[in-house]
Amino acid sequence: MKVVGLDHLVLTVASIDRTVEFYGRVLGIERIQFGLGNRTALRFGDQKINLHQSGREFSPRAARPWPGSADLCFLVDDIDAVAAHLDACDVPTIEGPGPRSGARGEIRSFYIRDPDGNLIELSAYV
Repeated sequence: MKVVGLDHLVLTVASIDRTVEFYGRVLGIERIQFGLGNRTALRFGDQKINLHQSGREFSPRAARPWPGSADLCFLVDDIDAVAAHLDACDVPTIEGPGPRSGARGEIRSFYIRDPDGNLIELSAYV
């Protein structure tokens, strides 16, 4: 067996609505409903982020699910537009742009935080 890709990941969040609003407004990621119980996820391309409400997580779940414990890197189509876009969205930049190492080589990245304090890296390959 060999792992060939990542289908989805799960974020435990303090507020699903606040998370959906941020990821939609700032990153253009769409909200979808799926499965039994009309669960909520964020979908972009062929990937999705399933959202678990803190204290009401679905089973099975991480051993210690907690809002703000993730560090995610998203690839963007135009790294040169990121600073102006974040400014227009009133989202402070923690750091960037700066050089980093991605899975396939050198990237340029900006760092921000989502409403739960998760570290969000917005990157493009050089």
